[in-house]
Amino acid sequence: MLVYILPFVSIVLGYLIAIFFQPKNKQNLKLLLAFSGAFLLTITVSHLLPEVYYHEIEKEIKTELVAKQENHNHHDHSHDDHNLSHDLHNHDSHQVAEVDNHSGHNHNHNHGSLKIIGLFIMIGIVFQIVLEYFSRGAEHGHVHIHEKMSKIPWALFISLSLHALLEGMPLSHQNNLALGIAIHHLPIAIILTSFFMQAELNKKSIFLFMMFFSVMTPLGTIASEQLSFLNNYYTEISAIVVGILFHISSTIIFESSEGHKFNLAKLIAIILGIILGYFV
Repeated sequence: MLVYILPFVSIVLGYLIAIFFQPKNKQNLKLLLAFSGAFLLTITVSHLLPEVYYHEIEKEIKTELVAKQENHNHHDHSHDDHNLSHDLHNHDSHQVAEVDNHSGHNHNHNHGSLKIIGLFIMIGIVFQIVLEYFSRGAEHGHVHIHEKMSKIPWALFISLSLHALLEGMPLSHQNNLALGIAIHHLPIAIILTSFFMQAELNKKSIFLFMMFFSVMTPLGTIASEQLSFLNNYYTEISAIVVGILFHISSTIIFESSEGHKFNLAKLIAIILGIILGYFV
């Protein structure tokens, strides 16, 4: 249940903070962004990324075991079924080594399938770059006022919604990521709401924008759970999300400080985010 609640509540909370407190200290928001970026990147690297590769390796093991089963003699069929059932539920390191060493062809096949994951990660990075062309970097706190707004900025809304929707899809398998996304969304919601208020967008439009934005990540989670064709491509979708999160979180972390000066507070926020993200 928390995988649905946390991303939703964080945006609503950020919206309320901006509406009622109207924070003026940009430095504190930057520190919160730095912390959230480090926290999110650490969770992505230490939880989601290994899960993606493990899921693909597990799928390869099952495929190899099924192939071996089909090659057995007919009179051993029932006995082999029992062994296959046992093998599929006991994927230890010995079995991984056995499958990987089965033949040079199988090794190359496994390597190729894992290499594809890297390609999907890069697709995620490029996709996020394209989204930021329309969102102007709002995903990592870059919004600037150029003129007053009289209506909802639809390009920004669609790009942010796609981003949030995709973020939610791995959460059905990776619950830890929900906290990272929630912490990431909090400062973004504060910055976005403050930006809309300063641009004099009417309150109803701000409310609708933020509420629809807040449900996109939970919708992504629900879709990945309920739609079987999405679940069938869990590895590929998750790899794309890894790329998206890589790009956003690293942009936040490695963003140059004002005047390119050493910022101790930002460094502490990043280190704290890394530590908490690792042990979450």
